[in-house]
Amino acid sequence: MSTQTTSTKGAALITGAAQGIGKAIALRLAADGFNVAVNDLSSNSENLEKVAEEIRAVGVKALTVYADVSVEAEVEKMVGAVVEEFGALNVVVANAGIMMWKSIDDLTAEEWDRVMSINLRSVFLAYKYGGRAMIAKGIKGKLIAACSVAGKIGKGMLASYTASKFAIRGLTQSAAQEYGRHGITVNGYAPGVIETPMLTYMDARFGETVPGGKTGDFIKFAEAQSLLGGGNGEVADIAGLVSYLASTEAKFITGQTINVNGGTFFD
Repeated sequence: MSTQTTSTKGAALITGAAQGIGKAIALRLAADGFNVAVNDLSSNSENLEKVAEEIRAVGVKALTVYADVSVEAEVEKMVGAVVEEFGALNVVVANAGIMMWKSIDDLTAEEWDRVMSINLRSVFLAYKYGGRAMIAKGIKGKLIAACSVAGKIGKGMLASYTASKFAIRGLTQSAAQEYGRHGITVNGYAPGVIETPMLTYMDARFGETVPGGKTGDFIKFAEAQSLLGGGNGEVADIAGLVSYLASTEAKFITGQTINVNGGTFFD
């Protein structure tokens, strides 16, 4: 439990918040004035507790909630814990996700199901229980999910990841239609290449699987695709967009999945 100041903005829950984009979003929403609940697996407890400490240092409340976001009972319990701690839930950011760099021929059905479960089912559950909590309190809240440029255009060696992210776009549009009558907006963010541990993984796998490839090649390739120059994106670029989508200024935006990719893809 925290002894920090109760927020006037309300409460936000961010999944997959122990590092990378999720951590950046959590800290940005804290700076915006939200009390913040951060989620991850218990195996990431050390990092997640550090994020919570940083949130409290901003002057708002923080709560750590450990759950596997692909398991319905755990998501329901997690959302309930956040409402119990903060009194309500105003923003849910379904950020948790994994990537698997494998050819379709090498990908097993079990691996496919794991990616779909963590990436897609988790968003469905976040929308379901987050939306239910908002409606119960009469809150015109914000449901926000992580998509990807791979959810806009197919990517080789990323079949399971790409399929999950395309599905998140469709789910987001459907949810926006269902929750709109309650004043709840539902949107996604679609990062391009962002400097995160996931990029390190992609770069390593690119070097291992592409003939003649080596570590560093993918990062250099990605940097060259940006229309803006100066390298790949930063986690703050995504956090800034989520900050806007979570704000009252974005009250007339729903059903959208917004690109943040340095101009590497247009739609």
